[in-house]
Amino acid sequence: MAKDAGPAKLGGAKPGAKGGGKGPKELTATIKLQAPGGQATPAPPIGPALGQHGVNIGQFVQQFNAQTTAMNGMTVGVVISVYSDRSFTFVVKSPPAAVLLKDAAKVAKGSGVPNKEKVGVVTRAQLRSIAQRKYADLNSNSIEAAERVVAGTARSMGIDIVD
Repeated sequence: MAKDAGPAKLGGAKPGAKGGGKGPKELTATIKLQAPGGQATPAPPIGPALGQHGVNIGQFVQQFNAQTTAMNGMTVGVVISVYSDRSFTFVVKSPPAAVLLKDAAKVAKGSGVPNKEKVGVVTRAQLRSIAQRKYADLNSNSIEAAERVVAGTARSMGIDIVD
């Protein structure tokens, strides 16, 4: 007598088997990078970081650039979640506070000796707008606390805050 193959053989994968296509994907890695918005390339640091996890680098760069075209070269953080089937999802974070402060103060870089040599000035209004932009990504309970975090970054860069 022949055994009944049953529905398990008809679908290809056995019930409960991983990678069957309908179950939840298993997260294998989380990668945090900083890349220029709208201008990312497969060159380091993006290529090697994604390549070691088997992610399609060209596909990531294409999707990232499409999603960040408005940033136009401004450095942004990105958190990439890589799954067991080598697929990925990513979340674009706001630009680092230092980048936003340099942009607001119109300076090329921070001071080497911030306690002695000041390189620029930002107003309280500029500080507040930066804090509001960063608020979702900061570990703070209020806009005022976020302002203090950004003010600390400004201080460590040699940028003065004026009213």
